[in-house]
Amino acid sequence: MTNTHTLETAEADIVYDVRGPLPTADGRPPLFMIGQPMEAAGFATLASYLPDRTVVTYDPRGLGRSRRKDGRVDHAPTVQAADVHAVVEALGVGPVEMFASSGGAVTALALVAAYPHDVTTLVAHEPPLLSLLPDAEAAERARADIRDVYQAKGSNAGMAAFIAMTSWQGEFTADYFAQPAPDPGQFGMPSEDDGSRDDPLLSDRSWAVSSYRPDLEALAAAPTRIVVAVGEESAGVLTGRTAVATAELLGQRPSVFPSHHGGFLGGEFGYAGQPEAFARRLRAVLDGDD
Repeated sequence: MTNTHTLETAEADIVYDVRGPLPTADGRPPLFMIGQPMEAAGFATLASYLPDRTVVTYDPRGLGRSRRKDGRVDHAPTVQAADVHAVVEALGVGPVEMFASSGGAVTALALVAAYPHDVTTLVAHEPPLLSLLPDAEAAERARADIRDVYQAKGSNAGMAAFIAMTSWQGEFTADYFAQPAPDPGQFGMPSEDDGSRDDPLLSDRSWAVSSYRPDLEALAAAPTRIVVAVGEESAGVLTGRTAVATAELLGQRPSVFPSHHGGFLGGEFGYAGQPEAFARRLRAVLDGDD
């Protein structure tokens, strides 16, 4: 059974879902799953493979069902961390366990730094922290190129550029920048401009997420157990490299999970991973098997 709630704040109405009972049936903390810019719907398949757990998901402010009232369009991890903290408080059952992926993993690191008693165990899956890469300046240039293509030609061209960036192996060298902009058709997308210019993934609205630098001192002082996760198919590509860099910053090696950056997804999004195997691995890591 899923219950949907709306947490009304001065700046946003945050919509979140609770699958299962509160307090939990097994006495464990709820498992809170967060993404960015992905919304709660993206975790439906993964949650279905954890039927014994009470799972909480939410839509970040300004995305999906969570309506902004602050007049802003940017996405900042520290702001989203405050929203997640408010949801944890609204649950009223104490700290949670957390699985956080992509930009959600960045939010989760900001959450642990600012609210260290909200999370008992954090599994941070492939946080896209460009600032931690040895080629950070080049990675930021590649990110800007995506924005420029998107602004000039719309989401199909922008997504083609995004796929090219995120699938590039290794550091962003002169060879990367010498490539022509990819044709959307090679990825099965139309070439027409759809008129979109506000996509949080392709515009510069989420640059604060990928530019974020974790507060290492605060994370080290927090009681939270932090596990950085990386997909086995992500070796050498952007989010695989940022996951390794994040783990190294925290003095650990990343925990390897099945599949790719979207390894927990079902086929409904056209980017299917291995959600059943992913759920087994997540369960094991939450139980202490890093």
